[in-house]
Amino acid sequence: MTEHSSRTTPPTHRGLLGFVRDNGLGLFFTIAFLLALIGQAIAGHADFNNQMATDQLQQISLGKYVTTSDFAVDVAENWQSEYLQFFLYVGVTVWLLQRGSPESKELHKGGTESDEDQLVGEYAKEGSPKWARAGGWRRAVYSHSLLLAMGTIFLLSWLVQSITGVAAYNEQRLRELQAPLSWADYLGAADFWNRTLQNWQSELLAVASMAVLSIYLRQRGSPESKPVGAAHGATGVEG
Repeated sequence: MTEHSSRTTPPTHRGLLGFVRDNGLGLFFTIAFLLALIGQAIAGHADFNNQMATDQLQQISLGKYVTTSDFAVDVAENWQSEYLQFFLYVGVTVWLLQRGSPESKELHKGGTESDEDQLVGEYAKEGSPKWARAGGWRRAVYSHSLLLAMGTIFLLSWLVQSITGVAAYNEQRLRELQAPLSWADYLGAADFWNRTLQNWQSELLAVASMAVLSIYLRQRGSPESKPVGAAHGATGVEG
């Protein structure tokens, strides 16, 4: 019985290794994100306390710093720009094409495509999600669920940026003996739009660079690149 059980039940370490292998991409970026967030908190805390020392104000602990509006707005302003990037890219790549880019669909596939191409309704496969088989509002919602999720996260993080931003901005104004702004007034302030647009322009440039550079440049084995020997004009082909 023991020998049979060892053959049918894989060792625990093998299961863990299998999990890591099957989820390596998500795990890598999650760990990298957490390390970067911790690093930002440490560096931001040091910078914040340097400013407090310059203003001859009391310095604070790292634990207290990560609960401040200064830390929160710095995090939120980056999150909203990242999700704006994904929201726009998911949406515009339905219709807009780029000849030669693996980031684009093939040139004859612009638009939402047919039910047969999208494997919905009567064309759903055995492993297709239930809502892909369904009709009406459920299929409509699921057909746009990724765009809806990205757009919702973008708007929520942008809202958080505006709320924490006005708090951080008003703290600075009070230290300078200036009157605080209301949230509505802050939405029209240069500080809010400077924080917003400096992130938007970098994200949009990065997407444009990826879409265009991948026409001519390659990375062997990456699904974000065409095969090394693919023609520059090959579109929607992944390596």
